[in-house]
Amino acid sequence: MRLNKFRTKRSVTRAAVTTLVCTAALLETSLAAAADSPGTLTADPMAAWQTDGIVWSLASANGVVYVGGTFDSVRPPGAAPGQREVARRNFAAFDAVTGKLLPCAPSFTGLSRTVRAMKASPDGRTLYVGGSFNRVGSTGVASAVAIKTAGCSLRQDFRPAVSATVRAIDTTSSAVYLGGDFGRVNGQVRNRIAALSPKGTLLPFKADIDRPVRALSAAPSHGRIFVGGDFESVNGRSARSLVALNSTSGATLLSYPGWFPYQSSVKALARDTTRFYAGAEGHGPGIFDGRIAGRLTNGTMVWKDTCRGATQALVPYQGVLYSASHAHDCAETPGGFPERGDRQHLLAQSLTNRKILHWFPDTDDGLGEHVGPRAMAVSRNVLWVGGEFTKVNDKPQQGLTRFGSRDTGAPKVPALALSGNASGKVTLSWRASWDRDDASLTYRIHRDGKLVARKTKSSTYWDRPQMTYTDSVSAGARHRYTIEVTDGTNTSSKSAPLTVTVPSRAAERTEGDPQ
Repeated sequence: MRLNKFRTKRSVTRAAVTTLVCTAALLETSLAAAADSPGTLTADPMAAWQTDGIVWSLASANGVVYVGGTFDSVRPPGAAPGQREVARRNFAAFDAVTGKLLPCAPSFTGLSRTVRAMKASPDGRTLYVGGSFNRVGSTGVASAVAIKTAGCSLRQDFRPAVSATVRAIDTTSSAVYLGGDFGRVNGQVRNRIAALSPKGTLLPFKADIDRPVRALSAAPSHGRIFVGGDFESVNGRSARSLVALNSTSGATLLSYPGWFPYQSSVKALARDTTRFYAGAEGHGPGIFDGRIAGRLTNGTMVWKDTCRGATQALVPYQGVLYSASHAHDCAETPGGFPERGDRQHLLAQSLTNRKILHWFPDTDDGLGEHVGPRAMAVSRNVLWVGGEFTKVNDKPQQGLTRFGSRDTGAPKVPALALSGNASGKVTLSWRASWDRDDASLTYRIHRDGKLVARKTKSSTYWDRPQMTYTDSVSAGARHRYTIEVTDGTNTSSKSAPLTVTVPSRAAERTEGDPQ
């Protein structure tokens, strides 16, 4: 039969179009899934220096991570308190990739002798530093200074006289914004927020905020700056903890009624190209302690999680929102965990939908107010975390830690138990292990040194199911069983052996005979 060539071409065209549509749909589904569950950095800490006190702020520029806080010295990775200490008065600098301590070491002293806020200029040439101090080295200052990142020298032109503690800094190409407890800058009224030129001239920007500012995030392409803190009123009108101000005048553009209840304060702000992110801390009943995502353009809420636990810092990076808190009771947030009476101090969430991702490095509560981590910064694909903790992943590590992309930690090996032993059948059982950055683990069961089975199961630290394996063997035999577990990259050692003697059929019949 001769085919109609035009009909054949139409059939081929339809088939091609159908294939393209199906491929596009699969690609869209795959991209959506990737956005919902993006990959995280590893949960295995890299070697990091330590502080002898609290780290309040982290900033990065040109491959250097700057550390500010309340401390007198730093010490190498693994060193115990008091050992191999190097003097650093509330400020230190490290290579972002190697973690090496750098010689940049101006001392910040006087007043409360603490560095609370740092931010580099967009071009990375200047690091702006704020806090409560009145001397940098031998130079008299007033709680805010600028340091040249090349050469680590104090700039002479940026010397604002700030009347009280600076708690937040953000920068644009044309302005340096300060937020905190102060009421005056350079002798002029600036209630809790001020803007200066990069060379230190006080700008006309002015807003009246009734209580301390704790977080700033400038969005210059949108002509606004997001301001968070303890306040109830901004520019004479009600504004609970969060407001967007005109970045030139200080006029209120947006407030966010209903977002934050009384006794909850915004402690952290961050943004990417389309959204801003706010983290809160609350005290008392009916509070909000979690994280919120909003649109930069119109301020509408995109999502809000339900976790408790005083959020202190936020970093959006490669599709993931990393946060420092002491999270608990996250059961109503996708991927979250129930109230267990313990705390998870570091979290990762999908930027698109708030889903908590399987990334669970942890610290202890530590010193001071027993909050744990307080600051975060990313540089050269390494996440730095600072705070008042003294342990990371249950091992001694004070004040600083960092996480990269290399997975080095193996899951803990479970213990095998015998749950059934009949003629020709041995049933082994164990409780699933868990891994800090891999949910799906594979268990390999060995009989007399030979691999006989693999079983894969997902688990978390709050959900570790019982698992079993039934082995078919000869009656009357004697075997030694071991188990190991792998996350696909790292494999645990083998478990202690479990020796099993399999009953013979004769023994089973004898045991089954009537007495």
